[in-house]
Amino acid sequence: MKVALRDHGEDLKMAGKATRPQATQQKGPRHAMGPQTSRALVPLSMSSIGEIPEQCRSCVNWELPSSAAIGLDADHAGFEKEVWLSGVMLTWGSAGQIVTVDDQPAGFALYAPPTAVPGAAAFPTAPVSPDAVLLTTARILPEFQGQGLARFLMNGVVKTLTSRGVRAIELFGLEDGVDSDVPGRMTRAKQRGPDEEIPRCLLPAGFARAVGFADIAPHRRYPRLRFELAAGIGWKAEVESALEKLFTVITIPAPKVAQPALV
Repeated sequence: MKVALRDHGEDLKMAGKATRPQATQQKGPRHAMGPQTSRALVPLSMSSIGEIPEQCRSCVNWELPSSAAIGLDADHAGFEKEVWLSGVMLTWGSAGQIVTVDDQPAGFALYAPPTAVPGAAAFPTAPVSPDAVLLTTARILPEFQGQGLARFLMNGVVKTLTSRGVRAIELFGLEDGVDSDVPGRMTRAKQRGPDEEIPRCLLPAGFARAVGFADIAPHRRYPRLRFELAAGIGWKAEVESALEKLFTVITIPAPKVAQPALV
């Protein structure tokens, strides 16, 4: 089976030039800049974390308990994110992959074992199965969409996790509370109330099902879905269109502050 995700996104901000580890490279069509381009997958590490968008880099809604994540300013949150990543790398390994195009960051996917993601406890369909890795978020920047990067990125995630002995990938999907004209984007009204502690960078449940994830803990709004890696590496050709669309509807909001402003 195959998966790939695609995002609607904001501009990617670079936090300095990072030294990348060896990456798998592949030639493919270039985005409005010529017939050929070089694309690669870079493991998320302390040297490459600066290449994910600042809003994600300074968001710790997954990495800390919900009560601890609220109230942190961007600098403090960014520090906590790096502390978290350092700990996960020491005990488990890289917690994500970055896809680049001609050495420019074009998207990323973040994941970790459930014991390393305390923010997941805020979901009514928690906990994540102990034999699975939790895919927290994934996105492709809008200027790089339409090049098959979503499939390229997620195929790399599947192969990497399979080689590390992971049995399945799970995620928390968004089932309800969407704008009528933008699939997967939560309305302001429905962001309020008891769901305030739920991370907002969720994958739409409908699209996750379309690319091979199956419900393991149904819920009217936040189902938990699972993809069995034993089913094989790669995604079915007939769902590639859905994979691309999936990346276009993921929103990464601004990090929470002392008095959260919903966006």
